[in-house]
Amino acid sequence: MPVIEPQLLSNSSKYIARVSSHRGGRLTGKVCQVIGLVVEASGIQPFIGEICRIETGPDRAVPAEVVGFRENRSLLMPYGDLKGISPGCAVRPTERSFTVRVDRQLLGRVLDGLGRQLESGEPPLPPQVGRECMVNRNPPNPMERSAITEILPTGVKAIDSLLTCGQGQRVGIFSGSGVGKSTLLGMIARHGRAEVNVIALIGERGREVGDFIRRDLGPEGLARSVVVASTSDRPALERVTAGLVAKTIAEYFRDQGAHVIFLMDSVTRFCMAQREIGLAVGEPPSARGYTPSVFALLGRFLERSGTARRGSITGFYSVLVDGDDFNEPITDAVRSILDGHIVLSREIASQNQYPAVDILRSNSRLMPQLIDRSRAAAAGKIRELLSTYESMEDLINIGAYAAGSQQNIDLAIEKRSQIQEFLRQEPDQKFSWEETSSLVERLLQ
Repeated sequence: MPVIEPQLLSNSSKYIARVSSHRGGRLTGKVCQVIGLVVEASGIQPFIGEICRIETGPDRAVPAEVVGFRENRSLLMPYGDLKGISPGCAVRPTERSFTVRVDRQLLGRVLDGLGRQLESGEPPLPPQVGRECMVNRNPPNPMERSAITEILPTGVKAIDSLLTCGQGQRVGIFSGSGVGKSTLLGMIARHGRAEVNVIALIGERGREVGDFIRRDLGPEGLARSVVVASTSDRPALERVTAGLVAKTIAEYFRDQGAHVIFLMDSVTRFCMAQREIGLAVGEPPSARGYTPSVFALLGRFLERSGTARRGSITGFYSVLVDGDDFNEPITDAVRSILDGHIVLSREIASQNQYPAVDILRSNSRLMPQLIDRSRAAAAGKIRELLSTYESMEDLINIGAYAAGSQQNIDLAIEKRSQIQEFLRQEPDQKFSWEETSSLVERLLQ
């Protein structure tokens, strides 16, 4: 029987340990079948969220993310097209989650849902620019969040005067289709007082992405913005990843001490993409077809905005209200998480009043903590006049109300047109905080 030298045994033990620690020594799996959007692979033992490469040719590979497991098989969802994937294709795990490189050189750039440069006219960024960050990150520790004490002027009169927002607040913009959500987001991006804008356009039409950048955002807004766009034709996984990539970029600038405005259009399509993923892997639908993973992702995603030890992320999230039903699941869930909501009314838009903000059904939960008593009293008085007129509108329109009967109703009728004119604002108009304050005082004289 041969004798093994102690020195040889000592040298080989480290290699044996390295192979053993390689999660069972797994190297390459293979595609077993494709059902719908999901690729099933055997022979590997990846973790949830791990990126794998599905080799479709000698020099071609499709990146895919592990989204679940079923009967000793791994379920993967590709970031790209399924074309070219066939039974037996090699599947190579990378032992890494999805990451994106972030840097100040991203300012003024338009990226796709995976963080790659999208516009063709700009010079490409160096491949190793910036810092590599994981996109699936946890929200800041609640005890490390600083208090929201600074006002964030948006340049929009209706918001600054009656729905005042603070640096680090999270606000939802709720409306049906075609009522002006994108235009309002563009006004906030262009006129808001922030050092950096990060804009996520999720599930939009391809035409609308270019229109938003050229018309609503403009060169001035784009110069201090990073735009992440994943249009409606992109895979569901890419649309979800686009939101996470945009939030990671915002967190990078926040960690540098900057005050960031994060704008997303829209949360609803972000949730629809996650619903597609959940249904594809066999997750049971719960509320109106939305799977439980949608609401788990939504809470974690929205909580990543806000204040931190350094800097802040002020979030404005548009929500496409399905069928103008403001109690549908996504609308209700988002409203319960955020620190305020701005409701856009189709009826107000039909009167050619833009932005079509329904003041009485909108609310900023932090406004009382941010403004002084005189400003709060003025905002309360305007709300009172609007509420009084709305409650008596039918009687006024049919002529059943006799002028002089009640002083507060007379005042509401008198100020009605002035308040409407005050709330009306063209997209290219910007009003400073001082100008808005002066207009409010003049309105109530």
